Amino acid sequence: MGNVVSMLRDGLMSLASRMGTDRDKAATTFYAQPLLSDEQIIAAYRGSWLPRKIVDIPALDSCRKWRDWQAKKPQIEAIEDEETRLNVKGKILEASKKGRLFGGAAVYIGTGDANPAEALDVERVGKGGLKYLTVMTRRQLTAGEIDRDPASDWYGRPKLYKLSGANGMQMDIHPSRLVIFNGAMSPDEDFNQAVNLSWGESVLTSTLDAIKNADSTAGNIASLIFEAKIDIIKVPQFSANIGNQAYEDAVLRRYTLANTIKGINGTLILDSEEEYESKNASFAALTDILMAFMQIVSGAADIPVTRLLGQSPAGMNATGTSDMKNYHDRIQSMQELEMQPAMMRLDECLERSAGVTDPDVYYQWAPLEQMSEKERAEIFKTTADAARQLVGSTAGQEIIPREAVSDALVNRLVEDGVLPGLDAAIEEYGKLSEQEPSEEELTAAAAAANQNRPPANRRQAANDSAPRTLYVRRDVINRVEIVQWAKEQGFTNIVPDLHVTIAYSRTPVDWFAMGESWASRLEIGAGGPRQMEGFGADGKYKALLITAVELIWRHREIVEKGASWEWPEYQPHITIQVGGDIDLSKVEPYQGRIILGPEIFKEIKEDWQKGINE
Repeated sequence: MGNVVSMLRDGLMSLASRMGTDRDKAATTFYAQPLLSDEQIIAAYRGSWLPRKIVDIPALDSCRKWRDWQAKKPQIEAIEDEETRLNVKGKILEASKKGRLFGGAAVYIGTGDANPAEALDVERVGKGGLKYLTVMTRRQLTAGEIDRDPASDWYGRPKLYKLSGANGMQMDIHPSRLVIFNGAMSPDEDFNQAVNLSWGESVLTSTLDAIKNADSTAGNIASLIFEAKIDIIKVPQFSANIGNQAYEDAVLRRYTLANTIKGINGTLILDSEEEYESKNASFAALTDILMAFMQIVSGAADIPVTRLLGQSPAGMNATGTSDMKNYHDRIQSMQELEMQPAMMRLDECLERSAGVTDPDVYYQWAPLEQMSEKERAEIFKTTADAARQLVGSTAGQEIIPREAVSDALVNRLVEDGVLPGLDAAIEEYGKLSEQEPSEEELTAAAAAANQNRPPANRRQAANDSAPRTLYVRRDVINRVEIVQWAKEQGFTNIVPDLHVTIAYSRTPVDWFAMGESWASRLEIGAGGPRQMEGFGADGKYKALLITAVELIWRHREIVEKGASWEWPEYQPHITIQVGGDIDLSKVEPYQGRIILGPEIFKEIKEDWQKGINE
């Protein structure tokens, strides 16, 4: 009686509905230990596309964008050349796939050592010391005695692995020489089968039931297609005459002929006593049922339906962005928490084999999201603006040396691939640090410039700069191309010195505090926003409006350092003509490239309006 009372207290029971009793249908459901043999795993992978995609997709996504090394350019090139020589990316992808499929795989780090049973000494690997990489599965590697020393680096892992070779020969391999991929985590070693000892489990173990349900549903729907339309003919006395061979043969010949006639001209000829009807099967709800099973598979595999099935998101306002972002976060976690620690010794050997021993060298996993051209342009602009801010000055001192920012920016742009050919251009023209004049050259140039001035204007020191009004401009180098366009559009009195004004400060400023432009030569590519507009009284100045981040940034920088600007906003433009009668609404703006020369600093001439120039 006490046991009965205990049972009543420990669980909810209802005798009316049989809930919680021996006759409760839910009480018959329980979890059993899933057992999958290697033959079943291989058959599922080969015979069905869902298991193959569940195994392959996360492994492929974790390797397809690979990683970006953060180091000096020669170091990056050396490491990447070594990765290519050894096919590191391909070997890791293969091992990751096989690890997920079988529950265990490894990449053997071949350094040519005499005894692979000894621990790998990474510091002994020299340039070219990494000889080969070999992928092995748990079917080939047998775990030896498990290390139970809690102070050991290899606690819970085999002290040695045994590789079964040809002719029954075996070779002992120390775990430090293996990059291990374990597939799905095994809950406890004590519950592992002998064949899976020290390894993980196949990712198909927990997903195979969902896969089979989805495959079975798809198969049943496929068989229903053959019964989509059924013809029914009612024949008088049909059942009574079954058994008469002559009758049966006559019936078969009769309706074979009827079907032939129907197939030829679409007409079915029947006796007046026969009845005919056709029934069509409805498939309206089958797609929803199948997709429900596919969603269960997607959840079991932790792969979005859009990625698993390769289909566009469905439903109102559905983009699939959040699903893919969560999935990419999961892949990034797998890269950082599983793959990177497993590959630690391999990466150390790879760097040393490439001749790189710098401890500051590291890598980051490349993002999986594919950026649009607009996003690339925005990132490029943000990066360039940040670089300009870093080389700005505070109280006349640079925040970060321009050379350092330049080298880091070049590495970033090369890795992002936003400026094709930048590597080759840097090799041809050199880095900023290689083009900068030395202190001796700067001193000599300043002394020569001082000697060329009239005696009254010579400075006693290079940093002695009296505030003056400031007019900054860039002249158009490819003037011929723009003049040709202007003449074709009907302009007659074209400004001889085409230029872009950057600053016009009547407030005196220290010219040397204004800094200098990032580039001495600026090319604005063809296309982009261009517009014709008139400036001044009655639109006297006919100008081509353009835009360039460099011009806007320099104008803003000069104003922030004390220069004045008397207009509401700054709009880069090139004045084409002063005066004249031309309808700008009929002018097609110039769409070609614009090449601007270096910045020219001048004092403001208040009588500039007497001339032709702006």
